[in-house]
Amino acid sequence: MNRQNTIRLCIILILVAIITALHYLTSTHMHQFHDIYRRLYYIPIILGGLWFAVRGGLSTAIVVAIVYAPHVLFQWGTWPGTDLEQYLEILLYIVIGFLTGILSHREQEQKKRLQKTSLRLEESYTTLRNQADQLLDIEEQLRRADRLSALGELSAGMAHEIRNPLASIRGTAEILRDGTNPGDKRFEFAEILVKEVDRLEGVVRDFLNFARPSAAILKSVPILDALQEVVTLTRQQALKNKVSVLFDSPDGTRIVSGDLEQYKQAFLNLVLNALQVMPAGGTLRVSCEHLGDFIRILFVDTGPGIPEELHGRIFNPFYTTRHDGTGLGLAITHRIIDGHGGKLSVVSKPGEGATFIVDLPVWQGKEAN
Repeated sequence: MNRQNTIRLCIILILVAIITALHYLTSTHMHQFHDIYRRLYYIPIILGGLWFAVRGGLSTAIVVAIVYAPHVLFQWGTWPGTDLEQYLEILLYIVIGFLTGILSHREQEQKKRLQKTSLRLEESYTTLRNQADQLLDIEEQLRRADRLSALGELSAGMAHEIRNPLASIRGTAEILRDGTNPGDKRFEFAEILVKEVDRLEGVVRDFLNFARPSAAILKSVPILDALQEVVTLTRQQALKNKVSVLFDSPDGTRIVSGDLEQYKQAFLNLVLNALQVMPAGGTLRVSCEHLGDFIRILFVDTGPGIPEELHGRIFNPFYTTRHDGTGLGLAITHRIIDGHGGKLSVVSKPGEGATFIVDLPVWQGKEAN
């Protein structure tokens, strides 16, 4: 019996005890008070029925009848014409206790049915809401896939057409630079031309990677090694930008399913993106944790942050917040992670840095042929 029911039972017993004491302690000549007292018994009887259903109502009525019956017998013949009425009162106690218990039981059953119905409706609502969210996500993925497909074909064609002239321009610029005195202004211009051609070559290479990503070969990948390699590769760039890169490497191994080289490309894009948004210094923390069937990798920077309304757009191709960006780095990263059955998301507010979250499936021990 729980605490609430114990308190209710004590209340009923106390009421019965008080009313019974009033009966036995009041003079038998004060008939009007005894009439009031015997009707007060209905209070604990009704409470017993309401709180404990049929069993409570009948039990309370029986207890009242037992404690009240000696009083009736003791008064036999003293109140002419009232003895039968008092015996009928005892019978009425039983009837009222039973009826109150029945009504309370029906109310409780109805309440349980309503609670079950409410729970089922709530579960149905939650299921429908989740399905609606999934449909919205699928719709967004389809729209992005359509854009990526069209953009990929266009990028591939343009990249091939641009690459050959770029190679010729770079070769000519190198000839001009090598044939010019380093103190001459034309040497500086030729140097700038070579650097800009290299930058355009990088953009074209991004176009080709985006347009025709290599097929993923699913193997077991020690993801901590891949992350450590990317952190090592970007160390010089981090020192140049005065950014402290902290890699929280947990104990043990973290094995995921996928293609090692594509993962390194995706992580490299995320790290470089973080370094580029902190040109005046900051901190980048890379951490990894095991969550059931997924490995979660966090890239947390102290940069300027990303407004919430842009969270859904930064993974679109050619969308960038930097004047010198191509808008393909995060798009390529999203494509790689999504192609491996993972998920890439961002949590950020302006002025509070950004956290890029990568969830990757744990290795299941089956390699692709």
